[in-house]
Amino acid sequence: MTAHDQLAYESRVRPRQAVVAGLAALLLVAAAAVQVIGPQAKVSELTVQLILLNKRFPLDLVGAVLQSLGILAFTWTLSFLFDLIRARRPETAAATRIVVVVAGVVSAVGAVVYATLLAIKAHQFVTSGTQTYPEAKHLTGGAALPVLQTLDIAAQFAFDIALILIALNAMRVGLLTRFMGYCGVIVGIAGMLLIGSAPSAALQVFWMGALAILIAGRWPGGEPPAWRTGRAEPWPSTQELREQRMKARAGQSGAGTPRVKPAPPPAAEPVGAPSSSRTRAGTPKRKRKRRR
Repeated sequence: MTAHDQLAYESRVRPRQAVVAGLAALLLVAAAAVQVIGPQAKVSELTVQLILLNKRFPLDLVGAVLQSLGILAFTWTLSFLFDLIRARRPETAAATRIVVVVAGVVSAVGAVVYATLLAIKAHQFVTSGTQTYPEAKHLTGGAALPVLQTLDIAAQFAFDIALILIALNAMRVGLLTRFMGYCGVIVGIAGMLLIGSAPSAALQVFWMGALAILIAGRWPGGEPPAWRTGRAEPWPSTQELREQRMKARAGQSGAGTPRVKPAPPPAAEPVGAPSSSRTRAGTPKRKRKRRR
């Protein structure tokens, strides 16, 4: 595919993909909002948590579905960005896209399955038995919940690694500004260190919202050149930027300094003309004073 064909394809799909990225940010915000409304557990005792989970079942399920849709939209956007990277830098490893798609789907499906299974356990605890701690421990002590938790953590970790690689490669080919590229790296690192935390989710929302603006071509400073040329347009290094600034300063100082007109060379004396300066031989000797 030529650069012209690639740009024609991107011009058709960019509006749709900008909407998908914006929806990813909105869905993640909505999922977080649903999780904080309704009754909340004030103690960490297992029996109280199960009783409360049974009351919150509709809210938790809706929140899990919204989060799952947000993760899928996030995954779709990263996959689209990776396709643009490969179009400008074909040697980019295709394994990154496989990782981000598989990890995103596993994390999205796992969120809904985990919320549903936990709600079923809570309903069993409330509607049957004596509602004691041993019974609550027995219901939640199976292998299903720990396996789902471990699988979700592994999927999120792999997703964040793929996010870092995509952000770096997109910055290298010029699709992302340095701010957006390094911000994507920070989002990935925060996701690995703060899995499932509010700061990590907030960073994801911010980055996806900014990415939606960039894909839509509404970036305040203008879209990067790689979006217009269809080719890799690497950002200049720090050394190159320093050299450009030095050249610009030198040009400004040269333009502001007035030019001094050089003095004309002295006129050559004609051959045979008497010299204006007296030599020692031509200088008359002073008369000696007479001695008395």
